[in-house]
Amino acid sequence: MAASSESGPASTATETGQPKLHRNLSVWEAIGISLALMAPSMAASINPQGTATTVGRAVPIAFALAFVGVLLVAYTFVRLTQRFHHSGSVYGFVGATLGPRAGVISGWALTGTYTFYAVVTSMAGGRFAANLLDAIGVWNNPPTWSGFLLGVIGMVLVWFLAITPARGGTRVLLAAEAVTVLLILIVIVIVFAKLAGHSAPNKLGLDWSVFSLPSGTPLSTIFLGVVFGFLSFAGFEAASTLGEETRRPRRDIPRAILGVAIFGGIYFFVVTAVEVMGFGTSAKGVTAFINSTSLVGDLGTSYVASWLGTIITAGAMISAFGCALASTVGASRLAYAMSRDGVLPARLSRVSPRRRTPTTSAAAVVLAVYVIIAFTWFVLGGDPFTLFLESGTIGTLILLVVYILATIGMVRLVFFSGDSRVRRWELVIPVLGIIVLGYTLYRNVWPLPTGVNWWGPSVAIAWLVAGIAWVLARPAATRRAGELLTRAEGLATSDAAEPGRLSGQRA
Repeated sequence: MAASSESGPASTATETGQPKLHRNLSVWEAIGISLALMAPSMAASINPQGTATTVGRAVPIAFALAFVGVLLVAYTFVRLTQRFHHSGSVYGFVGATLGPRAGVISGWALTGTYTFYAVVTSMAGGRFAANLLDAIGVWNNPPTWSGFLLGVIGMVLVWFLAITPARGGTRVLLAAEAVTVLLILIVIVIVFAKLAGHSAPNKLGLDWSVFSLPSGTPLSTIFLGVVFGFLSFAGFEAASTLGEETRRPRRDIPRAILGVAIFGGIYFFVVTAVEVMGFGTSAKGVTAFINSTSLVGDLGTSYVASWLGTIITAGAMISAFGCALASTVGASRLAYAMSRDGVLPARLSRVSPRRRTPTTSAAAVVLAVYVIIAFTWFVLGGDPFTLFLESGTIGTLILLVVYILATIGMVRLVFFSGDSRVRRWELVIPVLGIIVLGYTLYRNVWPLPTGVNWWGPSVAIAWLVAGIAWVLARPAATRRAGELLTRAEGLATSDAAEPGRLSGQRA
């Protein structure tokens, strides 16, 4: 089938007698997956605290810089998804533009990112659930390990939803995230109004110093805080994993990716600014901000009523487990694509004839999450919040590498393949993206942290090295993966030089 067909390529799974993924998703359901994985309600309740530990009151600046970086990366995904709609997203993009070895490495990397994000969000959900049970009197003063237990229980529901047809799963995600985001925006409006009206607690008011770095803070320090901004945006491109399940992928997937990125940028900038103002920009206020167990929940309690804080905590819990579901769906679709193309064990490419979803790969992802939780809980003796932080670091550092590979591949395809439909000046956009991503990665990895913070960059590096080693050790399997990839896409090796087949309309 032609590469430009909206009905999708002839799947390798079909050629082997396996049922094909069901193409039934609309643009709004594609947005649902990206929003759920980005989890703006959960991210607004936790991630700004990490930024505040490095830049103090200037949290909105770090998130604004992250927004710029995300828009630069979004350009890459928009250009690529206008050409390809492989269910493995970056795996397919990089494989078709940089070759099978780079494609396999990126697929392996992104599978790791989504898997570790499933750990991140299951721990966040477990922690919020424990706080909620305490607040309503069901489980008073739950022990620290309660976050592990409740996270494990939540992943059972995640697994069940992950193997249901994607239409039902994405509708649940979109509805849950929409409700929790609405609740957060209501609280933010109330807090802003009280700050502006000089009726806020502790005589606080609007303080525009949140848009400036504290005195004596080096400008480069902002890039340490930016990593938490990227963590908050992570997953905005998740709709690209549903390319084989979306009715009009070349139109709807780019719209979903760009729309979610723009919404996230405005949302995080406004919310983080009001959050910091709501706690106060003094040293005492920033300390309270960093130590909060639920940023928006605490603001709801302080500025409105305790019951609203409890509702916000419940919303954050739903958002967290919704994000865990989106992470599991993303990882399982990538594992399915890589298995189908001969990289991972063939059993992971099995599609349920009844559900028409990759049930085996979904189960494998959930099992991996359980292994990581058990290792941290019983072997290392860690706590849920530390696992949340370190898994978030691992996933984000790997993700930055994937974004760089995708950007390089897009540059090669769009600007060095004889394609005259794209303006040459647009090359500046991906180049700036590589610079921002590269420096952020460098600033957060070197020098290598010590203590418990060592786990984040070390595991990320180990995961990437393992993928590279596998590719070098099995060149034949890598070549086969490349052949199956191009066949599934309806492409040939020479297609990258044929702008008439691969190019979209001039943007």
